[in-house]
Parts: sequence; C-alpha cells; structure tokens
Amino acid sequence: MAETQRIIPAKEQVYLEGPRSRTYELKFAWQVFWQFINGFRTLHFVGPCITVFGSARFKEDHPYYSAAREFGKHIAALGFTTMTGGGPGIMEAANRGAFEAGGTSVGCNIVLPHEQKENPYLTESVTFNHFFVRKVMLAKYSYAFIIMPGGFGTMDEFYEILTLIQTRTVTQFPIVVYGTEFYKNLISNINFMSEQGTISPDDLKLVLFTDNIEEAMQHIAKYIQTNYKVRPRKKAWWLFEKR
Repeated sequence: MAETQRIIPAKEQVYLEGPRSRTYELKFAWQVFWQFINGFRTLHFVGPCITVFGSARFKEDHPYYSAAREFGKHIAALGFTTMTGGGPGIMEAANRGAFEAGGTSVGCNIVLPHEQKENPYLTESVTFNHFFVRKVMLAKYSYAFIIMPGGFGTMDEFYEILTLIQTRTVTQFPIVVYGTEFYKNLISNINFMSEQGTISPDDLKLVLFTDNIEEAMQHIAKYIQTNYKVRPRKKAWWLFEKR
C-alpha cells in the first residue's frame, strides 16, 4: 500500500485557531481597500474595455495564440481597449494584437509564485495580490467578454461573469466562447444543465460559442452599437488619476 502524502511537512506545527486577531483582520481589510483604490485610479481613464480571458501557457506558435492576437487587433479597430490578466499566453497575444494595431492595451496582473509575469505589450497595467480584487477590475470596465481556451482560472472567470449576468447583477453584456472543439464538453454540460432544469433554456442565449473571429466581433459590435454610444471620459481627477 502506497504511503499517503502529507500535505503539511511533519516539522511544522499548525494550530487551527479560527479567525485571526482583530488587528490582523483590520490590516487585511485595509490592504484590500487600498488595492481597490489603486485599481480604480489606474484604470479610471482606460476607456470602455473588452476583456479577453485564456490560458497563460500557450506559446507564440500555437493557433489559439494567433487567434487571441487577432481578437486584440479587432478590439482596437472597434475603438475599445483590450483588457486581460496581463500575463503570458493568451493574455499576451490579445494585448499584443491591440498594441500592434495602435490600440490601448491593459493588464490586470496578479502576484503568483509561477507562470504569471507582466507581458511587454501593455500601455497600462496594475498588479494585485488577491484574485477577487483582480476579477472585479477585469469585469468592472468591460462591455463584452471573450473566453479563449484555458484552465481552472479561465473557467473560474467564465462562470463568475456568466453568473453575474444570469442573475442580472450586472448588465447582460455579450459573452463569446472561442474554440468549440476545446470546449465541446463544456457545451455539452451546459446543454445538460438546461435539460435537467438547473438553468433555464433562455440562459443558453447568454453565450455565443464560435470558431469564427468575425462572427464573434460582429456579435459584440451589434450589442454595443445597439445599446451604447462610446465617448471619451471627461477629465475629472478625484484621486489624482493619471491620464
């Protein structure tokens, strides 16, 4: 019988005390508050965004990298800012496409022990210590969301955005999932949810699954042109934001 692997090294003594001290919790709350304020100040003037989610692990020669790069170019052509998690892979590709097309390219980075490093195609960036703060920023400034192939993090972001839209916590912004072969099991599972009654048939309309970049951008552009008029934000410095 194989030996069970210990999660905690034997030499470490861990005491499960429950909540930390009030001083610790107050300090943590202040750190979170300051991350939000820093994010608001940095991103206040970036303009209306379209956020692209996807794996950090795809290299430059991968077809999904090329597709994300094209999305960045199309977003810039639409007059929108491309926002990503600011790291390598799909994030780098989308930022790169926008950057090369002369558009605004924004990254909301995260401090991680591996994988995540700021890509060189950002015109504006901000780094966070907590995922939940970062996810708020990735959603707050965007009017559409493009989900490229990815892993746990991408699925977390996809389902959070989808849940916010489904529950009408935020406006019904368009969600595009690119890569039907990669996401065939996801598509099947979402259809199964509808069959089982855990989501309504109308919820299936909240997501466009496609392999066509033009179709994806037309879907987004139609929604934006129908519901919004894009205009520059007025210069009004409240917390000394940089423009």
